[in-house]
Amino acid sequence: MLTFEQIKELIELIAQRRLQGLELERSGFRLKIDGQAQAQAVQYAPPADSGSMAALPSLAASLPPAAPPSGGESSPAATAAGGMPEAGSHILTSPIVGTFYRSPSPDAPPFADVGARVKKGQVLCIIEAMKLMNEIESDADGVVTKIYPQNAQAVEFGEPLFAIRPD
Repeated sequence: MLTFEQIKELIELIAQRRLQGLELERSGFRLKIDGQAQAQAVQYAPPADSGSMAALPSLAASLPPAAPPSGGESSPAATAAGGMPEAGSHILTSPIVGTFYRSPSPDAPPFADVGARVKKGQVLCIIEAMKLMNEIESDADGVVTKIYPQNAQAVEFGEPLFAIRPD
């Protein structure tokens, strides 16, 4: 069986290399990742036996090279979210699939608003995944210029969350 980190690595490689997808089946374990769908589809079937699957070797060397970005786009994730970021903006993307929340609870103020100055390591939002609340921290100092998802909206891995104009 694959670990969460191995599955995450596979998803990242498929996104980076812009592959159509990947289907893997071993010892009753089946994993299918659709790399071109609007919402990434990951299917999991538990192994038929209790034996463990050997760890996968790194797939980076065996995958085809990444397709070059098409001219004029700053990033596919930014344009897919509906709008180009300001020139020189840093885009904070979702590290996981889940539900985006701007505040720690429904009655609490949001962690950050457009125009707010943020510091590296400051919590900007929460993404709920599998009943776990994951705090997403800023990876840059600057001013929030755009918040892409709406509160309580589902987000995908790699989807833009915030545009931050660096200081």
